[in-house]
Amino acid sequence: MKIVVLDGRTLNKGDLSWDSLQALGECHIYENTQEGEVIERCQGAEIVLTNKVRILKKEMEALPALKYIGVLATGYNVIDIEEAKKRGIIVTNIPAYSTDSVVQMVFAHILNIANQVEHYTQEIREGKWTQNPDFCYWNTKLFELAGKKLGIVGLGHIGMSVAHVAHAFGMHVLALTSKSKDQLEDYITPVDKETLFRESDILTLHCPLTADTHHFVNKEMLSLMKPSAILINTGRGPLIDEQAVAEALNNRTLFAAGMDVMSTEPPLADNPLLTATQCYITPHIAWATYEARVRLMQIAIQNIRSFQEGHIINNVAI
Repeated sequence: MKIVVLDGRTLNKGDLSWDSLQALGECHIYENTQEGEVIERCQGAEIVLTNKVRILKKEMEALPALKYIGVLATGYNVIDIEEAKKRGIIVTNIPAYSTDSVVQMVFAHILNIANQVEHYTQEIREGKWTQNPDFCYWNTKLFELAGKKLGIVGLGHIGMSVAHVAHAFGMHVLALTSKSKDQLEDYITPVDKETLFRESDILTLHCPLTADTHHFVNKEMLSLMKPSAILINTGRGPLIDEQAVAEALNNRTLFAAGMDVMSTEPPLADNPLLTATQCYITPHIAWATYEARVRLMQIAIQNIRSFQEGHIINNVAI
């Protein structure tokens, strides 16, 4: 069975082993693949693995041997699911592998903003503390998380884990969710969208990207937020209107933002968030801890083994 990995470097930059995958068939592993190279590289392959390389109707039409597409991520918007269904092609994803890592990044951004870790590291490098007459030095607002309201959009695996950690910090947890109150922990208060934006001291996004959630955070909703509020996005870049968020930050109607995702990745040089005041950006690495990538690899291999044995798990083309 021929197996092709289109963008293996995303998952494995040399610190993981492909041995378990290679034991499942004739493996061709490419570090990266451009759109025009997909069909040629996948000729004769029954199994194709991809993270961000798109496989749409054109590719499926040209690959008659293709029986299985494994997405090396949780989101599978890079695949034409409807076309896969028509052709009987199995499409699997990797659910819940990065929950702990993403939650960790959410609070890394929150704590960096609350304690201004990046700011003071730079201040010290510039000699501000050594030149200070007092034993301590600060020139920004510092604040505790305890007692603050954390608003969560979406209570899937990640959103629920964020809520758990926030509760441990002593925060009040608000959530926009389809879950009923009796499905939630006592410390989570479900609210409507407008209440969430008005009351949250920190708002964090953990919903899927759909037509309804595209630019979920926009100029209108930002106008409801406190000028002291913080926005965190480790979900999908297009959940926010980047221009509107940049303007809110620069106009001081939003205090700060922490972003791990952008609408275009890598971002264009003129993306307004790159130069916005109090905007802290990490390069889509919330999912990329060693432990999360090990889990991703293990689940991907188990998905394929199950397919080869005739019972499908984590199938999203249903």
